[in-house]
Amino acid sequence: MSHNQFDKKSQAWSALFSEPMSDLVKRYTSSVFFDKRLWQADIAGSLAHAEMLAAQGIIGAQDRAEIERGMAQITSEIESGQFEWKLDLEDVHLNIEARLTQLVGDAGKRLHTGRSRNDQVATDVRLWLRGEIDLITGLLTDLQKSLLEVAEKHVDVILPGFTHLQVAQPISFGHHMLAYVEMFARDAERMADVRRRVNRLPLGAAALAGTSYPLDRERVAKTLGMVNDQGQPQVCQNSLDAVSDRDFAIEFTAAASLCMVHISRLSEELIIWMSQNFGFIHIADRFTTGSSIMPQKKNPDVPELARGKTGRVVGHLMGLITLMKGQPLAYNKDNQEDKEPLFDTVDTLKDTLRIFSEMVGGQVNPETGQKEGGITVNAEAMERSALKGYATATDLADYLVKKGLPFRDAHETVAHAVKAAISHQVDLSDLPLAVLQGFNPRIEKDVFDVLSLRGSLHARDVLGGTAPRQVRLQIARHQQRLA
Repeated sequence: MSHNQFDKKSQAWSALFSEPMSDLVKRYTSSVFFDKRLWQADIAGSLAHAEMLAAQGIIGAQDRAEIERGMAQITSEIESGQFEWKLDLEDVHLNIEARLTQLVGDAGKRLHTGRSRNDQVATDVRLWLRGEIDLITGLLTDLQKSLLEVAEKHVDVILPGFTHLQVAQPISFGHHMLAYVEMFARDAERMADVRRRVNRLPLGAAALAGTSYPLDRERVAKTLGMVNDQGQPQVCQNSLDAVSDRDFAIEFTAAASLCMVHISRLSEELIIWMSQNFGFIHIADRFTTGSSIMPQKKNPDVPELARGKTGRVVGHLMGLITLMKGQPLAYNKDNQEDKEPLFDTVDTLKDTLRIFSEMVGGQVNPETGQKEGGITVNAEAMERSALKGYATATDLADYLVKKGLPFRDAHETVAHAVKAAISHQVDLSDLPLAVLQGFNPRIEKDVFDVLSLRGSLHARDVLGGTAPRQVRLQIARHQQRLA
């Protein structure tokens, strides 16, 4: 088949080729059915580029006006679902460009002056991801606020603190919730830091070497809001790096992976606490499912699925790192494979944060107008469990140290006392004073103040400690930070 026997307009490069692309290759290389979500970023980047081209005298004012008119119609068509996405046009960029040319003629053809799809797609992905990071940051704030609500209601609830999943020391349940607030606060900090590096303009790097047209790249950066905290334009400084770099996508996915790991840790605890062997919490029915065969079952599907989706996001991180590891400069077709893992990471993280915020903090019942919590705490079960594990043993050791005994000797003394309590199947606080004095004569009647769970809790009144006074101070600090 000769070159004039197939539609030379179906691909941007077709005049060079003597036969059409096979349908199999079209399907294999096309990205339009997943990258069309970039359409808003693509149009925004194109409008900024057109404005700059006109300002620099590279295209006329009438061409710019026609481009803006065409893009407005394309926006309307996409939003109304009337836009026809064509596989033959391969990606979001060529689909929009072809429709623009249909609508405004030569002005549409002039839009691509001074740019390549290489710098165009890098710009689009950065613009899109910047917006998604802003949404994710808001969702992280919502989740932190939900955790703070739970913490504030349960400052005085005693939870057995674990190490090695063995009862270690009594802690405030509110204090435990604040540990996750700290984690998600760091996730928000990481997202803000990633955003600064995402928010840099590749456009104007063209295919790989820059362009001979007198572009004003800093003008485009300002138009698109790609500026630093001082309002200075942020432009990728090396054309080769600009078109081939995907560090920003990897870095975002790394931050997302760590955030999902934090969600997975919380999920694991919710799953354990909900089990009949613990019975520490109840998760609202709307976040659980039943068994197809065992009618008594109520399964914590949301936390379990989030724990599983963590592996999915971490897998995307590994995929992106592997994608980049063997690529020479500059752009390679491999980079088309950056989008699906990046898009899925964003979708998974957003969905997970939304549902966890609602599951932890509850939701407003439209019928009653009252907020219904997603998690109900069984304070009695938590306290009973704390009593089972001799959680105040460390407090007894500290008590002896304050009486003048070296810590290692105090540690040994308390070990004997715990052994006696185990043999009598009682808590340390239930051992008679005479028995405790048999282990060390320094022990006096005031020992029972430190052997109680609440005495232990209130004793840890140090910055970052679990004493209720400290927990309330931390809650107030976080509430002010998130206001």
